[in-house]
Amino acid sequence: MSGGQQVFHHYQAKEGDSGGQEHALPFRDPILLARLEAITQLAGGLTDRVAVMDRHFNVVYANEPAWSSAAAKKPESQRAKCYEAFAHQSDPCGTCPAIKVFEAPEVQSVSCSIGGDGTACGMHQAFPLVTGEGDVGSMLVLFKGEKKEAPPLSPKPARGSSAARNSLGELIGRSPAMQRLFDMVALVAESSATVLIQGESGTGKELLAKTIHALSRRKDKPFIVVDCGALPETLLESELFGHVKGAFTGAVANKRGLFEEADSGTIFLDEIADTTPVFQAKLLRVLQEGEIRPVGGTRPIKVDVRVISATNKDLTDLVKEKAFRQDLYYRLAVLPLYVPPLRDRREDIPLLAEHFIARSCRRHQQPVRTLSDRAKQALSKAAWPGNVRELQHYIERAVVTTAGSAIDCDDLIILDAPDEGEDLRSATRGVIAQTERARIVDTLKKTGGNRAKAAKLLKISRASLYNKLRAYSIE
Repeated sequence: MSGGQQVFHHYQAKEGDSGGQEHALPFRDPILLARLEAITQLAGGLTDRVAVMDRHFNVVYANEPAWSSAAAKKPESQRAKCYEAFAHQSDPCGTCPAIKVFEAPEVQSVSCSIGGDGTACGMHQAFPLVTGEGDVGSMLVLFKGEKKEAPPLSPKPARGSSAARNSLGELIGRSPAMQRLFDMVALVAESSATVLIQGESGTGKELLAKTIHALSRRKDKPFIVVDCGALPETLLESELFGHVKGAFTGAVANKRGLFEEADSGTIFLDEIADTTPVFQAKLLRVLQEGEIRPVGGTRPIKVDVRVISATNKDLTDLVKEKAFRQDLYYRLAVLPLYVPPLRDRREDIPLLAEHFIARSCRRHQQPVRTLSDRAKQALSKAAWPGNVRELQHYIERAVVTTAGSAIDCDDLIILDAPDEGEDLRSATRGVIAQTERARIVDTLKKTGGNRAKAAKLLKISRASLYNKLRAYSIE
């Protein structure tokens, strides 16, 4: 057992035995214990310095690189304070910025940039670890890498010593919120623990899941996506677990389930909050036992699959309302990640827009186009309630429906504010018309201008297509 693990297990054994409040912390909470166990597993194999501290700055866990740092000192007792263990100080530091994760529950992470090297302990970032009741029970701390080492938590050789990354895999962004997410993804990817991705619709939760898979040891194995909200319970169970011949009407042959297809790889369960309690019970068994039972089958089948789930709903609220199983939530939320909405990372909008323009130009076989500074400003100020997905579709429409070497504000007509007298229905009609026009133009390009084929692809009559061509002034 490593020194870091000794601290963790000793802390569990000593919890609350002092009679005071300092050590009577919520480590009996199942979800917090699961997260701590997952962190010890994934951080144990890293060369980066990782530790977990409680709200009183007791070291709950630290991996071997954290103790082997020149600045660290293994504690003689197993109840070391972080300033004793990592800063060689007998007294607490001044006001540690990490305390914010306990004082403000809405804080997703805290970065330390005080002075050249941050705090005395060398903290780089701190992330809250939340209990099943929604309270912050402890914090995960990532330390700054020592000068002789690569920057912390880099999944690939460092591109620069301290410059912010513009991307990680297919994730794009240089904002502080995305940099913090990049660090967590690099840490989480090395683990096989279940991951829960939370965020609003359109923020890129599936893309984040793909990135985690691509950075993991399972990257050469299958990555299977399942939209749980799009399938009824009976069909979802059959799709995931498979079925045997004769299990139900229409089951004319044995069928492998998606869990079997994803064996040794990753399965992404999107919209997990939309599943029923009956299905949730069966999924829980899969996570606990590592085996599935096909519908109508009698023998279980062992599978080795990493589960990543996602939701745009607050699962803790659903648990309280008895709409989602608490024990399944504990299993899924071992390592939770939060994808920020676009309004919280506006500095990333020009970078994303340029990326989508380049991709749309390649897709529609157009010369590469640029985005004017005025257009960047307009895009950055827009509301984007649909987040990155809305921005992506909007940029593609602009590329398809405009001409010229650059996209300017004149091309971004949907971003114009509606007239005061214009109601929501009128505004919606304008957006639908713009989308319909873009789809017709795109279809005509695919068919080489053949209107009969275009009408067939669009599933409308040729007469309707001709009317729309006239209405939208499409040559």
